[in-house]
Amino acid sequence: MNNRRLLVVGIDGVRFDLLPSLHTPHQDEVAAAGFLGRVEVDPGTPTMSGPCWATVVTGVSVVKHGVWGNRFDGHRLGVFPDFTTRLALGHGLRTLAAGGWTPLFVARDGGPMFAAPSRLSYIGPTADTPEAWEECDLAVATDSARILAESPELHAAFVYLGAVDETAHFLGCGPAYRTSIETADRHLGTLLAGLRRRPGHADEEWTVIVVTDHGHRDEGGHGGRSPEETTAWIAACGPDIPPGAPAPDGLRHADVAAHAYAALGIPIDPHWSLDGRPFSASARR
Repeated sequence: MNNRRLLVVGIDGVRFDLLPSLHTPHQDEVAAAGFLGRVEVDPGTPTMSGPCWATVVTGVSVVKHGVWGNRFDGHRLGVFPDFTTRLALGHGLRTLAAGGWTPLFVARDGGPMFAAPSRLSYIGPTADTPEAWEECDLAVATDSARILAESPELHAAFVYLGAVDETAHFLGCGPAYRTSIETADRHLGTLLAGLRRRPGHADEEWTVIVVTDHGHRDEGGHGGRSPEETTAWIAACGPDIPPGAPAPDGLRHADVAAHAYAALGIPIDPHWSLDGRPFSASARR
């Protein structure tokens, strides 16, 4: 288990149907080494960032984790913690959670969602504008890449990028939104370069998961049940994922946390009541 490592990159609000027309070489690299698959947001889950990200990082449905909106009041994250917290507190692994959306990382609006990772890096935007969010994501990716490169003891990381979603809310899913997706892919490249700078990288086995939470209507916005809003996606590669194989049938957001544990060799305890399962049959054993 000591040489197993995990990086999860959450990019908020990226429409699946637009990906083929965009220049995303780093996501394409992950997909080519593993898979890219469509995810349907569960019918009972609001197509909002809070509920979807909670399902991604806890591995359980909204009924269990109790995050129903972008305020997290009344959540049950103490019972169903995020994977960076469970790995750190329950298994003694070094973990990182990084990003700029306040309720994920700060005790505000009912948060934080990431309760107790070994290391937390919060770099918030200086203003509520697309430009400020782009600066925020750049700072988050740069700092996280540095931590990845300089922390040989680090086992698992979750890095959140929020500018794509904010751009859609302000400007819709036009040229600026598409440019923001391509910029987020460059940040993914920065993170991948950081892990490859690790002195022990040659002896480590990395699983990389890239995931979005929901889509957007053409004019920007989400929360409904249109295909543009309910269609998300996951790209992943790693030692338990056959390169070039089809995406798993019935891929779900809850599978991310389940695969995170399996990728690090952590047996999934039935008492955790996870709703997801690891991506590949080999990782489930």
